[in-house]
Amino acid sequence: MDRFPNAANVDFHSPLDLSKAAVAVLDAEGRISGWGSSAQHLLGHSPEDVLGQSAARLLAAAPGQRLSALCKAHKPRNTVLDLCCRDGRTLRAAVTFSPLAHRGVAATVVVAADLEALRGWEAQLAMLQGLATESPVGLTIFDTDMRVVWGNISTDLELAGIAQYIGRPAADLFPEGEFISRHHPPDEDQIMEHVMTTGEPIMGMHYRGRAPADPVREHVWSCSYHRLVDARGEPLGLFEESLDITDRYRAQERLSLLVRAGKRIGASLDVRRTAAELADVAVPQLADEVLVDLPPAVIEGRQPPTGSAPGHSLLRMHGRTPEEFRTSPVSYPPSSLQALSLATSRPVVEDSPPEAAAEPGPAASHSCLFVPLLTRDAVLGLATFRRSSNPDPFGPEEQTLAVELAERAAVGIDNARRYTSQHAAALVLQRSLLPQHLPEQSAVDVAYRYLPADSRVGVGGDWFDLIPLSGARVGLTVGDVVGHGVHAAATMGRLRATVRTLALLDLDPAELLTRLDGLVAQDSEPHADDGLSDEALGVTCLYAIYDPVSGRCVWASAGHPPPIVADASGSVALSALAPGPPLGLGGLPYENVELNLSNGSVVALFTDGVVEDRRTDIDSGIDRLAHVLTWQRCPLEELCDRALSALPPGPQADDATLLLVRTRRLGTDRVADLELPPDPAMVAHARTVTERQLETWGLSELSFTAALVVSELVTNGIRYATGPVMLRLIKDRCLLCEVSDNAHTAPHLRRARRDDEGGRGLFLVAQVSQRWGTRYTSSGKTIWAELAVP
Repeated sequence: MDRFPNAANVDFHSPLDLSKAAVAVLDAEGRISGWGSSAQHLLGHSPEDVLGQSAARLLAAAPGQRLSALCKAHKPRNTVLDLCCRDGRTLRAAVTFSPLAHRGVAATVVVAADLEALRGWEAQLAMLQGLATESPVGLTIFDTDMRVVWGNISTDLELAGIAQYIGRPAADLFPEGEFISRHHPPDEDQIMEHVMTTGEPIMGMHYRGRAPADPVREHVWSCSYHRLVDARGEPLGLFEESLDITDRYRAQERLSLLVRAGKRIGASLDVRRTAAELADVAVPQLADEVLVDLPPAVIEGRQPPTGSAPGHSLLRMHGRTPEEFRTSPVSYPPSSLQALSLATSRPVVEDSPPEAAAEPGPAASHSCLFVPLLTRDAVLGLATFRRSSNPDPFGPEEQTLAVELAERAAVGIDNARRYTSQHAAALVLQRSLLPQHLPEQSAVDVAYRYLPADSRVGVGGDWFDLIPLSGARVGLTVGDVVGHGVHAAATMGRLRATVRTLALLDLDPAELLTRLDGLVAQDSEPHADDGLSDEALGVTCLYAIYDPVSGRCVWASAGHPPPIVADASGSVALSALAPGPPLGLGGLPYENVELNLSNGSVVALFTDGVVEDRRTDIDSGIDRLAHVLTWQRCPLEELCDRALSALPPGPQADDATLLLVRTRRLGTDRVADLELPPDPAMVAHARTVTERQLETWGLSELSFTAALVVSELVTNGIRYATGPVMLRLIKDRCLLCEVSDNAHTAPHLRRARRDDEGGRGLFLVAQVSQRWGTRYTSSGKTIWAELAVP
């Protein structure tokens, strides 16, 4: 069996070895008296051709005197000769002449070999000698019991003398070392046993430990193990080759650490989490502990202090989870190295730092590295890298790595600070655009929920509102702007304000949406430069008006899901009318839908985020919400919670807004109607009826003021109308006085001159009432005024 099947041409015997070299014997006259088979193999001459012949015949040149001198020498001589081969070639050979004297017969033994083969063998020998005496690769031989037999110069230097370990087991060389490669057993005895048993080499294992010659610094070696066998193939032991790759390994570790830092640091957009991410990445590979100190302004999302480095009034970050997050104050004296690092914006190393009173925590550190957190030429704070178990000081490469990590952390902290600031501004914007609380109304009870899809920003494009209208009526609206974030919220705020303004004009829902559609279309024109053209596309809106006197509810939709109504018995009804086009598209008219609602009905107005998601269609969502409304006798707040808890788990695809309304009806005892013919004499009658009704309601204190308002409004109605005039009094949170006629002319408030006989009626009404106005109906108009109840 071949001992070296993968290295068949490797032979470490010398070409001049008698087992391989060409051998001949010369007598005293230089004649060939002996010719071995190896000589015939080297030169091709048979013994019959050369025996008894002069050896000079085999020389390419004929230096007879030199050959004679070599044969007569009294000690071995080496030389290089050109020999003639039988085939005519000239072979340059290394030749050794050794004198031989036996019983007085003079003879010389000649040993020859190819000079080129000899030079190759000498090179191999020099290589082996170099491995033993000069190579940086450590070579160690172990016997079959895994005990040290021999080590080269590199092993001798690492062990501070190999002699003291001869005969000792391998485990004694590096007692605290460990394999850090995970693709083989981590125990060295198991690895060596595997190689001895199977003969399979194990190569490229990474081993970490401290060499006896350098017990302070931790090293990493790349180790390989090979079995040694004798000529019969029997195991002799094994040898280990090891190469110190500490610098390369640490460079690779630094690179991998930077890769991890790029993936992890700054991904959370949270100042405290970013500080924790820096510590998680750097520990334990670079340091045993990382401390991050920041000014309170940075943590709160404000601008960092300017003018000087923030050496005072810093807060140290603690904790890895939101539940653990806390801060503790820390301050650095002006003479401290921390203050120096902050003032110079450069890293500072402190070896074996003394205990600092200003710094909380243990002071048993071997080395500290202070690195300022810099971004955009501003100092955000300080990162402290500490080593306690690792005695190595921070070297130049590690300082560069720490600065790189600090820069990444500074960018992440600054981004988190800016995000915190923008998030706070966005929340302020959202709160200012959406109603902080819906006003209490006699007509309805309300409850609402708003869940933005962008949970990071916390704002979106949905809106809702409840608008008090004349005659104890209320306007209800829900809308949705395509998109999320601040831009959608800004567009939403403008549209909500527009809807409120148009609603106060007492427009019916279809007319209001028509006017709103025109405004959105103008904003969406290509040349619009108000910043709303992109976000205004795809706006939907629903607007409804509920009258508690009649129980009549009128609504219209611009691409928005229609409301769901549950009456007092729990029966749920869905509208069959398809909504009109979204705002800004134009082309099709909007239609009003009328409903008569019983007292205690629940109306759900919502955006599509409540009923639609990526996993279910909108019909399933509407059915789910309708099922929740069958519990309409529950409090509205509980119904809101039930509706949102029924949403599928996971992140929302769209903003979700829900407005629940429970209707009330005003009883007949709180409403008084009086029809008056168009006769000026009826004004006095109207005053009398008003005074009697107020006395019945216990509002006699308002009799004079109410009579004055009714007198002026009825007078105007009779003067300009061509038919009967209707007077309505409503006792609500205030006293409502309404006069309706069939005229479409609008009254105007003006300041009468001294010599004018009229024109002061509406001026008086405006002065004594808290609100007044006009709304138009299909049959005419209604002038109304609200009087505060004392």
